[in-house]
Amino acid sequence: MSVTSYSSIARDGDLAQLVGLRHKHFIFSLKAGAEFGTHRGILKHDDLIGKPWGSQVFSHINAPFYLLQPSLADLVNELPRTTQILYPKDIGFILVTMGVGPGQKVMEAGTGSGSMTTALAYAVGPEGRVISYEVKSDVQNLARKNLTRFGLESRVDFKLRNIEEGFDETDADSFFLDVPNPYDYTAQVRAALKPGGYLCCLIPTMNQVEKTLYALRQNNYAFVEVCEMLLRYYKPEPARIRPTDRMVAHTGYLVFARRIEPAEDPRGRELSEEVGAHSDNEKE
Repeated sequence: MSVTSYSSIARDGDLAQLVGLRHKHFIFSLKAGAEFGTHRGILKHDDLIGKPWGSQVFSHINAPFYLLQPSLADLVNELPRTTQILYPKDIGFILVTMGVGPGQKVMEAGTGSGSMTTALAYAVGPEGRVISYEVKSDVQNLARKNLTRFGLESRVDFKLRNIEEGFDETDADSFFLDVPNPYDYTAQVRAALKPGGYLCCLIPTMNQVEKTLYALRQNNYAFVEVCEMLLRYYKPEPARIRPTDRMVAHTGYLVFARRIEPAEDPRGRELSEEVGAHSDNEKE
């Protein structure tokens, strides 16, 4: 199946999304000869294949749907899960801040249900590589199934191991760390990153952030930033625009840092200490 098809029409093997008038939606892979059943009737895949994306289609009882390509946000939000997932509001900021892009080697620890794994695999493209470490086999198996469903499993190496032992890889462009105690693994992550590489930690509580900041200073990271993403939607009604009744607010703190190299020159050591102590995003 294809999750990154650039064709203007739906093709056999593409992931498709059906959206009803009340925004009820379904994501599935198109397969010639197959049928898809909904609570509003059955649609034949052969009637969908070859139609332009954005077309209105109808079930056998004439219920209307729109045929669309699912976005990355749609895929992440639809993941079957046993753990808390990352939301698109966090994922997008992480990908942009760490500069994740085609052809890169990216690592993560704490695979969970695979929401960030999906986003990373999508971003690095077919020439890139994602290496994902997880300690629980049942959790990893679910993530594998989710990546297989989206046709992205070939871009990911899944490894089942306690990360206290360190990592097999080196020179990773970036590393996403989503474990309860990231401060215990900053040294291991540093060894896996290339010089100047990015680390991002997702951390649920402020006292854990504090411990992580101390660990980052002790293990030669700098340019540290701490933030959180808040997102509020508005009702798209021209005559009565107002915020929606619910919002996804705090989901976790994000801590970003970059691996730096210890300076041998005394002048460099002083500068490194200053950078590490004043990485609070203040601009002069």
